[in-house]
Formats: sequence, C-alpha cells, structure tokens
Amino acid sequence: MKLKLYTILLTLSLLNCKAQDTTLYVGTYTNGDSEGIYKLTFNTTTGVLTNKQLAAKTENPSYLSYSPDKKHIYAVNENEKGMVSAFEIQDNGHLKSLNKVSTHGAHPCHVAINKSGNKAIVSNYTGGNASIYSIKNDGSLTEAFQVLDHNIDSTVSHVHSAQFYKNQLYISDLGKNAVSNYQLENNIYKLVNSSMVDLTNNAGPRHFSLTNNGEFVYIINEYGSSITTGKKNKNGFDKIDEDSTLEVNYEGKNSCADIHLSKDEHFLYASNRGENTIAVFKRNTNKGTINKIQTISVHGNWPRNFTLDPTGKFLLVANRWSHNISVFSVNTSTGMLKFMHDTKISEPVCLLF
Repeated sequence: MKLKLYTILLTLSLLNCKAQDTTLYVGTYTNGDSEGIYKLTFNTTTGVLTNKQLAAKTENPSYLSYSPDKKHIYAVNENEKGMVSAFEIQDNGHLKSLNKVSTHGAHPCHVAINKSGNKAIVSNYTGGNASIYSIKNDGSLTEAFQVLDHNIDSTVSHVHSAQFYKNQLYISDLGKNAVSNYQLENNIYKLVNSSMVDLTNNAGPRHFSLTNNGEFVYIINEYGSSITTGKKNKNGFDKIDEDSTLEVNYEGKNSCADIHLSKDEHFLYASNRGENTIAVFKRNTNKGTINKIQTISVHGNWPRNFTLDPTGKFLLVANRWSHNISVFSVNTSTGMLKFMHDTKISEPVCLLF
C-alpha cells in the first residue's frame, strides 16, 4: 500500500514538473558552430534548461520577437544585406519558414511587433534606418511600406532598437545619441520629436524599457554605461535621473547592452559587457527614480540580451563570447539575483520566452 502511494505521488510530482515546462527560443550568430534559432525546454519550477534542438536553420538570427498570440516568431538576419524572417511555430515547437524580406539597410539588430500584431519594425544598425512592415493574416511579412532614414546630416546614424506604444513609435539611435518619437497618422509614422529626452554627450542609447502606462522610460546607454530615466510630458520626456550601471571601483572598458523591468515594475535590470555583470536597481514606482542594489557576475563573457522567465522567478543571460546561458533565481520581494547554473550553446545573443 505504501509503495503504491509513493508511486502515485512520484507520478504526480513528475507530471507537475512537466506541466511547468515552457519553451525558450535562442537567437545566435552563425559564424561558428551555431546554425540558427534553437529551442530549449525550461522548467519554471526548477530553473533547469534541457532538450536543446535546432528550431530553424537561418543566418545570424541575432534578435527575435513573438507575435502577440505567440503563434509566430520574427527574426532579423544580421548581415550586410539585411533581411527579416517570419516563422510559424509548429506543434512540436520547431519553426516553419513563411517568408524573408529585405530590411533596406545593413546589419539589422532588432525587431519589434505592435500590440495588435499587424505591424513590425526592424532597426538597421549600419544602415542607420528603420523599416516598417505590415503583417498578413498568415503571419508573413509584406515588403516594407515605410523606411525611416536617420542619415540626414553628417552625423553617422546607428539605429539600434524601436518600440511601438499605442499610436506612438520610439526609436533609439546610438549614432545620433537620441531617442526619437514618431506618431501614426493615416497609416504613416511622422516625426514628432527627434530627441524626446536629453542625453549626456555621446551616451549612446541602445535599448529602452517603458512602463506599462507609458509614463516613464529607462534608456540604457552603451557608451556611457548608464541609465537615463525620463518622465512623460506634453512634448516628450523630462530627464529626471541618470545612474551608472558600473561598480564604483571598476576601471576597465564597458559597453552596456540590454535593459528590462520586472513584471511588477518594482525592479530594473541592466547588462554590462566588459564588467560582465547584471546591475539590479530598485525602482520608486511613484517618482520613477531608481537606486542600484546589486551587481552580480553573469558567470560568462559579453552578456547581450537577457530575459525574465514567464513566472518572474528566474533571469536568464545570453553570454556571447563564453558560449553559455546563465540562469539566476530572482527574489521577487527584494529583486536580488542568485546564480544557479549555466548551459552551453554557441554564440547566444537573444533569449525569447
């Protein structure tokens, strides 16, 4: 009888663990052993990554984005002749190619989808422009219906990321040292403000996070190793805070990469390439200001994109040069991280739950 009860409990435990499994997609650079986009199984109870498989063979898929219904994935192909690829997710988690279209610029490095799931925007780093697409009912992409060219003067443009927010479009340009604001009018995005928040000289805005209500923006600066905080006003954002991502005694070179808010927006996380750390900030949800509470090693080299898992209890980091994904547990009360383990994979640069 005891053996039978034990068997039942063990079976239930195994079923529960399986029920907590979710898929992690990994974008990579395919210069070495990697062949494209990989899928792994992540257990949201144990934090363990298993079952690595090639989900789609494609060249340099360095950034990935889901459609809102998570039935499709869009990936940039970061090459001199920039392309963006659309995939349909199959029942087994593998990706079926739908189509691939030009990004009208070299080295696309970011793709974002609007909340309605009918538009996509790709940022071309070397091309210095951003291309906007319609998404068809089957998930495939049209040719770009608008290309926003930032190469309008002698300053070299490096468009690095973009986000839709309602009828607004925000674009971060590392070369121009500015985050610009466009507004949708008659299905065309028109420039409203070429620099919506003041940035220190040559800070180099790379990525940014908006609060859900759009009241605050947090911009991570690649060159400045800092985070600029802005609060919404009528014409853009007032700069209210500037915080270093580095430890005070760190003297080496550093380039910031990625930034994310926790689901409850109480904490902010940022990655440092060089110091090779994640900086953790506690956020004042009323004022919007942030205060650094932790710096923790990524247990790897050159962290690019990182992500929080669907439960918010784990943070995963893609370390490009050490070819590994590091997994951290998150104390959801304090925001603090604790390293758990890592998984080997060739040149990971983007993680997508």
